[in-house]
Amino acid sequence: MLKIAMIGAGSIGFTRRLVMDILAVEEFRNAQFRFMDIDEENLRMATNLCRHMIESHSLPATIVPTTNQREAIAGADYVFCTARVGGLEAFRHDIEIPLRYGVDQCVGDTLGPGGVFFALRTIPVLLDIARDMRETAPNALLLNYSNPMAMNTWAVRRAGGIRVVGLCHGVQHSHSLIAKALGLPKAEVDYTAAGINHQTWFVQVSHKGRSVLQDILPAMEKHTDIAAKEPCRIDVLRRFGYFSTESNGHLSEYLPWYRKLPEQTAKWIYPDTWIGGETGGYLNHCLSRGDEYKENYPKWLNGELESIRLGERSEEHGSYILEALETGRVYRGHFNIENRGLITNLPDECTIEIPCYVNRNGIQPTFVGALPLACAATCRASISVQEMAVEAALTGNRELVKQAILHDPLTAAVCTTEQVWRMCDDMFEALSPWLPQFNGGSRTWNDIPQPV
Repeated sequence: MLKIAMIGAGSIGFTRRLVMDILAVEEFRNAQFRFMDIDEENLRMATNLCRHMIESHSLPATIVPTTNQREAIAGADYVFCTARVGGLEAFRHDIEIPLRYGVDQCVGDTLGPGGVFFALRTIPVLLDIARDMRETAPNALLLNYSNPMAMNTWAVRRAGGIRVVGLCHGVQHSHSLIAKALGLPKAEVDYTAAGINHQTWFVQVSHKGRSVLQDILPAMEKHTDIAAKEPCRIDVLRRFGYFSTESNGHLSEYLPWYRKLPEQTAKWIYPDTWIGGETGGYLNHCLSRGDEYKENYPKWLNGELESIRLGERSEEHGSYILEALETGRVYRGHFNIENRGLITNLPDECTIEIPCYVNRNGIQPTFVGALPLACAATCRASISVQEMAVEAALTGNRELVKQAILHDPLTAAVCTTEQVWRMCDDMFEALSPWLPQFNGGSRTWNDIPQPV
């Protein structure tokens, strides 16, 4: 019986999806899930909905809810983290304070001032999870879904002392988009993507052994729907020669060229959707959904709204990794891991996203070599910000936070040095409840050797 801890299980939609993905594996149908969240109401709803799905399929799996993280982790085989530290209250500060200084973020969860401060408050929580894993589940694997992915997993590798892998779905979704543009069955489009999370590049794409890299741009330009919704991604593809895995809105906020002039920004976004790139788009999306889960909760329970069916497995990596590790059935996916000479023109120790194979022997990364130069240059600019932010999160160094954001590509395109310092001071003040390492205490983390 697998014991699976889910930290942040109050993320109702994602938790339901992951649970049913795992239970789609026949060997896992008696799994024990430990749901943990600090939001008792969301925890109750997630527990009841997942129990309802389990009972409706007559499965022997069980769910144990708790607000005690250590209790959830003790003895676990695997730990999933889907927590969003600070919730919408902190997220609002991530978007609104930088906007006052001209930094126009669409999502603000990966890079930029929003992404850096998101990392600063998430890393302490992840290191608390790592501590509980070291002490109560030392052989467990942490599967992290919490953003900002690259910084979070980098910090856990440095100071967590546990095994960790970072998981995202940008590669899978972009694979679907490429197949759609080319008019080909998705299963027939083979690919290799490599880079850093949310800046991963399709460096190889083929159909029945023939490279179709050069066909992607004209196919997307001719596809009316894609051309309208992905202007920034297509422009980057046009100039770099390689397609990025990240959505139009996300990609536009990692680069210094598309959101620095308000009168030009509209050219590069698809309005009325956070994926397209509107200002504060994802925050507005979350706020607009408001009590949607509370409203739908009784409808899911009484069958008015259909629950996730057993066997309707998503493309999320988590269940496939568990299946490969436990059964030996080989799985290939693109994961966030440490660079150890695998991408030769990106720094060692940073977090990269590359193809990996999984079986009973573990997660085996593949060698990529050098990225195309423009792609590598874009990634390296972000990696420098990530490295400083991780160091600052582990040491409580405020000046290093400011230096990290000073070097953020979009921030540098619109802010003076003095504006960056004032903006960071404003963010430190607003977000102080979630920043224990910067509040005058001694809570910092020394490097802990990574287990073999």
